[in-house]
Amino acid sequence: MEQTEQITVVPIDDKDKDILNVLLRNSKYSLREIAKRVGLSVATVMNRVQRLEKKGVIEEYGTNINYEKLGYDIQIIIEVQIAKGKLFQVQKKIAKHQNVFAVYDTTGDFDVVVVARFKNRRSMDGFLKKIQTYDFVIRTRTRLILNIIKEERIRVR
Repeated sequence: MEQTEQITVVPIDDKDKDILNVLLRNSKYSLREIAKRVGLSVATVMNRVQRLEKKGVIEEYGTNINYEKLGYDIQIIIEVQIAKGKLFQVQKKIAKHQNVFAVYDTTGDFDVVVVARFKNRRSMDGFLKKIQTYDFVIRTRTRLILNIIKEERIRVR
């Protein structure tokens, strides 16, 4: 059985938090813009950002995409119950699918929660039927997300 990686908590101060929150707002800001917003020199911001990257606090920079505007109108939550000892194997297989947005280990009656987006019912149906055929998947439960009330990255406090 695979073991989960031990996470080392990286100590950060209020200025690091300020820098992270500016980057959460817009990861395209220049070092000069970040420095202006947090009240530090460009060199200090550069050194802090590089340290946060090296320590793995900043893993990557990204863009928020409005998937509905690209036609991905259907978003679902799938709960999956998996046979003992095969959790990581099945999770990795599900995570490779192009429509899967997130895969989470969970507690409770189901072992895994999957969040996925689709352009139409047919592609969603095909995906659901596909994962139900995977070895070691005992059962699934699917819920359609009707409205997204809040979905954002949380600020660092």
